Amino acid sequence: MAGRRALGRRFRWLWASFAVSSYGTSLGFGAFPMIAILVLNSGPAQVAALAATGRAVGAVVAVPLGPWVEFRRKRPVMVAMDLIRFTALMSIPAAFALGWLSFAQLLLVSVVVAGSNIAFNAAGGAYLKALVAPQDLLIANGRFESTTWSATMVGPPLGGAAIGVFGPVATVMADGFSYLLSALGIRAIGGSEPRPARTGVSRLRAGDLLEGWRQILARPALRPLFFNSIVVNGLIMASEPLLAVLMLGRLGFTPWQYGLVFAAPCVGGLVGSRLARRLVTRFGQHKVMLSAGVLRAIWPVGLAFVQPGVSGMVLVIAVQLGLVTCCSVFNPVLATHRLEHLVPGLVARTMTAWSVSSSAAIAALTAAWGLLAALTGPRTAIAVAGVLLLATPLLLPRRENAPPDATTGAGAREAVDRV
Repeated sequence: MAGRRALGRRFRWLWASFAVSSYGTSLGFGAFPMIAILVLNSGPAQVAALAATGRAVGAVVAVPLGPWVEFRRKRPVMVAMDLIRFTALMSIPAAFALGWLSFAQLLLVSVVVAGSNIAFNAAGGAYLKALVAPQDLLIANGRFESTTWSATMVGPPLGGAAIGVFGPVATVMADGFSYLLSALGIRAIGGSEPRPARTGVSRLRAGDLLEGWRQILARPALRPLFFNSIVVNGLIMASEPLLAVLMLGRLGFTPWQYGLVFAAPCVGGLVGSRLARRLVTRFGQHKVMLSAGVLRAIWPVGLAFVQPGVSGMVLVIAVQLGLVTCCSVFNPVLATHRLEHLVPGLVARTMTAWSVSSSAAIAALTAAWGLLAALTGPRTAIAVAGVLLLATPLLLPRRENAPPDATTGAGAREAVDRV
């Protein structure tokens, strides 16, 4: 089958490194909110502030990293970001063991990890585009998406069990070590990587920082998807800490139950990620993105009706199954579409701009929803987010746009000339 063809030894190392860090991250799913709630006795506003501050400050820190990443070899940048995340995360179990763990440290670590995530993803996207042939991009992104959901299916319940047996910071330690293993795997990829040229410019310019956003906003193929993705991701992620407070606090769910209701639906992620390429082959990229983008918006409002006990667990699993299946079809198709429409030499900056905007939107909406939850309660805030998500399909593109390579290429040349 074409979807199973080999993409080469170097891709296998990259994929293995991604898998290790994905499983580590999934083991640590919800670890910071759990530590804040169960160890530091934090309330809804503090938990929301933890999620919002880390992303907001991390996004600000990451703004100059896009141009910095663009003009450096991507693999060393990825290794460096893995090592930074390893060091930051391992400081939490160390502080906990010494009795020094504080809310301020959780905030600081979340900032460092958020900024490193953005820089790593920018370098990783540019590296993948150079590593894999254009016709294989959807296969590669589908494999990453499948790995993500496999890890999410296994990690949270194991993480919840590990917290019950080994204590609240056990999964943070596992997450930290996964980044160390990822760094070793990326280093093992080997091969040469030419240093990108700075086109005669020796220092960072303001235009470098803005070029990524200009590329997104000037392209009809990217602009509506950009706004749709940041709003959808922002509203979904803004509800996550509130759902943790509701389920782990007021409704009395245990950590392993909380992990289970988010892990079980990830079978839908495996199904969706494997279907994505087949659906695109049959119906076309644009129709698949539009349909999956509409369908993923209808599920989250159901989380407002969660109740204690088995019925509540079944409801969350059902809602998450629908959401995850739709997202796992949408995400690899979006990732491939985005890489196809990015101009070589501007990939890292454009992906950084996208990630910074997404992180900033998630941070702003998380803070706003934390305040809303403090005023109205977590359940009401989750319901409002779900209702607003129902309108997000209006931001999806209505017509298909060809990649630059399929046209005259003039737009790509003009973009490069402006750098």
